[in-house]
Parts: sequence; structure tokens; C-alpha cells
Amino acid sequence: MTIRLYCDEDSMRHALVAALRKHGLDVSTALEAGATAETDEQQLAFATAQGRVLYSHNVGDFCRLHAQWLSHGQSHAGILLAHQEQFSVGERMRRILRMADCLSAEEMRNRLEFLTDWA
Repeated sequence: MTIRLYCDEDSMRHALVAALRKHGLDVSTALEAGATAETDEQQLAFATAQGRVLYSHNVGDFCRLHAQWLSHGQSHAGILLAHQEQFSVGERMRRILRMADCLSAEEMRNRLEFLTDWA
């Protein structure tokens, strides 16, 4: 199954979402879900319930949540992290699409990935 992406409020830049959708990736955002005021844990729970990989720039908190969830036997649909100003929109799009081409939704389950690894 193909990866479906959920962009939290830190990462839902309109240009990126539009570019990913133009290239055929199924992308949902916290704004569209009415979840911009939710906590990071609520964002991860929502993405997981939707079967979507969560994409965020909130590296520290989601690394912690990933470890916490796994240590408590909780499962998630995957987390993709990037520092906010590390890449241009075009480079972020290319790296996300590369990851989506290489990993299935099943392979992303309970996995933490960093955009820097998808050059």
C-alpha cells in the first residue's frame, strides 16, 4: 500500500502540500482536519487512526513520542521529520516522494525517518 501523508501544523506549508498532491501523493493537513490546536500526541494519534505517516518539523517532541509509544506497545503509522528551514520546498518534495517510492505504508509502520536520509 502506498504511503499517505499527514502534515501537522508545523509542516503544512501550502506550496509543499500542493506540489506533493500534484505528483499524486495523498496528503492531508492539520488545518483540513481542524486539528491545528491539538497536542503532538493527539496529532500522532489522529494520523495513526487515518493510516497516515505524520510529517513534522517538531523533531525533538516526535522523537520522544516515537520512543514512548513503542516502549508502551503503542503502534503508529510512521513519522517523518525534518528541521524547518533545512531544505527548499522543491527539495522537501523530492525527498518525500523518494521515500514514498521506496517504502510502503506497511514498511513505515512504527518507523521514524528523517528527510536528511532521503537525498
